[in-house]
Amino acid sequence: MRQQKMTFKQNMEAMSKMSPEEREAKVGELTKMCICADCPTYVGTGEKKLLFCATGKSKIIKEEKGCICPGCPVYENMGLRWDYYCTKGSGKEQAGI
Repeated sequence: MRQQKMTFKQNMEAMSKMSPEEREAKVGELTKMCICADCPTYVGTGEKKLLFCATGKSKIIKEEKGCICPGCPVYENMGLRWDYYCTKGSGKEQAGI
């Protein structure tokens, strides 16, 4: 039997119950999967930060030039369903939680 993917809200609830060390390890794991650095909106901006879906919007990126978030392993892993996290905010911000 195939395990059903958790929704974004379920993932956030699970992460809120983690210890700071577990949460940090999870963020590290997600950062390794992150494809922000290959995004047309990210490339050439001088931005160094990644994982905007978790950390929130960039202070540097202002112009949207295409979004590859829906193709990112983090997007699927975390049950995300929005785009342009670098300009619109984290999944929590976009979900209103």
